[in-house]
Amino acid sequence: MFLKIKKVDAPIICILCFFMISSILLIHSGIQYKLEEFAGSELKMFYYYLLGFAALIITALFPYKLILKYYWYIYGAGILLLMYVTFFGKVINGSRGWISIPYLFNVQPAEVFKIILIISVGGILAKQKHELTFWKNIIPVSLVTLLPFLLVLKTNDMGNALSYIVILIGMLWMGNIKNTHALIIFLLMAAIMVGGLKSYITFHDQIAAYLSETEKGHWLDRIDPWLMPESASKDASYHTNNAKLAIASGGLLGKGYMQGSMVQAGYVPYTYSDSIIVVAAEEFGFLGLSLLLFLYFILIYRLICIALESVNKEGPILIIGVIAMFIYQIFENVGMFIGLMPLTGITLPFLSYGGSSLIINMLCIGIVLSIRVNDGESDEVFQPSKNLSATVN
Repeated sequence: MFLKIKKVDAPIICILCFFMISSILLIHSGIQYKLEEFAGSELKMFYYYLLGFAALIITALFPYKLILKYYWYIYGAGILLLMYVTFFGKVINGSRGWISIPYLFNVQPAEVFKIILIISVGGILAKQKHELTFWKNIIPVSLVTLLPFLLVLKTNDMGNALSYIVILIGMLWMGNIKNTHALIIFLLMAAIMVGGLKSYITFHDQIAAYLSETEKGHWLDRIDPWLMPESASKDASYHTNNAKLAIASGGLLGKGYMQGSMVQAGYVPYTYSDSIIVVAAEEFGFLGLSLLLFLYFILIYRLICIALESVNKEGPILIIGVIAMFIYQIFENVGMFIGLMPLTGITLPFLSYGGSSLIINMLCIGIVLSIRVNDGESDEVFQPSKNLSATVN
């Protein structure tokens, strides 16, 4: 046990501790304009971090291959959970995708399914000893991803649904996909993206009418300010425009902790969760924001190092899924406030307020650390325990 603890990556733990302190401070500043409604959120976040670190350590010491053995059961449980919230979930911020746990927090199964998808796709791809074939490997894994994608999309959670596609692409790449298949997928996705954007602009009025009829009109408020800012309404552009002003007003060094005029006046919504990066940018400026992004870079760099050091095939596949998830969330969250990406409900990993998202992120780090701690024990992914005993003997 002590030897395993010694193998836990110290730089990652240090970065997470820094994120914990930063998150608590930024949440404290971000809730001041609605203190009565969100009083005590920073203390709750501290408790969530304690739960998260406990989950991380337990997962890091637990053999990750044992989790992979039961990936189908885990996947099935996750699908049932998504189906439940699709019809009976609690609606928060326009998304029917939440389950309330009394005295703890609201759980978003779409967040939980990220780690389930990584485990499930990793379990499938790790069994393949050669290049992935189109019909036997790529299509089945894509269908495994498509089902939760559609379920989450039905709950009006486009941001988390898109994260599943990013995770799939990253894991297919690490799972030894053929170059020709990778090129086909890239060209297909590029065609879909370009065609979709052009169609949205060309048939905007018809799409707007359809979305309004299907109670998905809020998608227009998120896409229009990004893709068609000149025709977006004031209400639709309110969030992103004020966020850009707050970030720009921070300058090089920022206005000082709890001195951000835009944030403290309440002009930027959700400063404790989705918009927490705006708080950091206005109060600590370009240098403060650069420090946070640099720490994310170091975190991902350490994850890549662990993947490169792994001696088993399944280790790097799982890690690239975690890396793809984090890169997408960071790029989407920061990008949507500077005009690079559409506005979605994606939180900033380890900084935004939220118990379920934080614990899932910590569990993902725990799986990566488990690969570092337990790697090399066996070359087989699903080797029975009696064979392990025979190997040791």
